Amino acid sequence: MSALILHIAQRGDWQRSEGQGSYRCSSLLDDGFIHCSTPEQVLIPANERFRGRQDLLLLCIEVGRLGSELRYEDCYDSGMAFPHVYGPIERNAVVDVLDFAPGADGCFQLPEGLPGQ
Repeated sequence: MSALILHIAQRGDWQRSEGQGSYRCSSLLDDGFIHCSTPEQVLIPANERFRGRQDLLLLCIEVGRLGSELRYEDCYDSGMAFPHVYGPIERNAVVDVLDFAPGADGCFQLPEGLPGQ
């Protein structure tokens, strides 16, 4: 398992967490957890669910800094276990925040400057 997980965040959600100790998004209320991916997985949800979106950031989260429970689960019968954070993500667990914009075709690629890449 990777020491770094990624979360595709809406820019406004991240900005609203400024001045607070942690980040929350709607999936924490709706699903009970925050959806994350490993660096190897992140392009799957990015291109399936967010194609063409221009308001996204990629939160780079150091697993060892999380205070909330982390589970690797296959919730969609994809055959892959994705990391899910069962609680808010402490802002100090986020070691980098990268702009995450799609290319001209609307598809995403891993951004340059991704920690560990």
